[in-house]
Amino acid sequence: MAKPDDRSNNPERIENIIGNTLQNMNEAKDFEKAHSEELSEEEKQQIEQKNQRREESIDGLREEIKDEVNDQQNDI
Repeated sequence: MAKPDDRSNNPERIENIIGNTLQNMNEAKDFEKAHSEELSEEEKQQIEQKNQRREESIDGLREEIKDEVNDQQNDI
């Protein structure tokens, strides 16, 4: 039998995902700074593009948190 859909912890779970993504962004920036002389322009650009996608993902996750909180408040 399938488990019931428990979404009560979604805002906290999404916050953890955002935190992990921000940490990954910072690590990528630090890596790029530490190894900038060794990286090609293409590699640097790839790191920057990936961080841009991460930022866009974070924006979407923040909207998702708002939706989850609104849904939880409406269920009360």
